[in-house]
Order: sequence, then C-alpha cells, then structure tokens
Amino acid sequence: MPAEKQILVACGTGIATSTVVAEKVSEVCRKNGIVANIIQCKAIEIPSYAAQGVDLIVTTTPLPQKISVPVVNGLAYLTGIGEDQVSERIANELKKP
Repeated sequence: MPAEKQILVACGTGIATSTVVAEKVSEVCRKNGIVANIIQCKAIEIPSYAAQGVDLIVTTTPLPQKISVPVVNGLAYLTGIGEDQVSERIANELKKP
C-alpha cells in the first residue's frame, strides 16, 4: 500500500474557499489512486504545518513566506479556468516518491 500523502489546503480564513479546493483535491487523489490526508488551514498557519512534514500545499492566496514544500495555486478550482492543468500538476506532484 502506498504511503499516505499529507496535503495542506489553505485560504485566507481556512474555511470557505479551502473547503471547495479540498473537495477538488480529494477527487484528484481518488481518481489517481493516491491515499491522502487533507488538512485545511489558514494561509498564516502554513509554516507551522509545513514544519511538521507535508508533501504538497494547495493554496488560493499568496503564501506568507517562502516554503520548501511544493506549492500549487488552487485558484482555478474557484474560477473554473484551468482546472484540468491544476489537477494534473497536483497528481504529478503527489506521484513523486
């Protein structure tokens, strides 16, 4: 069984838009056979969570600082423009060992 991937989904408040994006990311994981734990948070909380070890960050807002974890802009899931490309990038990042 593949290792569970840890994914942060962040927006300004950690509530509204991150919920929509988290559902889309969950769908991408299901379609690609990726086992994932998705954590929703506020953008300001990203450094704290990232320090605990995450595999990917999907955000709808600019990050408060430079992070050493791959980051994908998930705004396409809110606008509907470029969703396929974002989904592909998420899947590719999560398939990396």
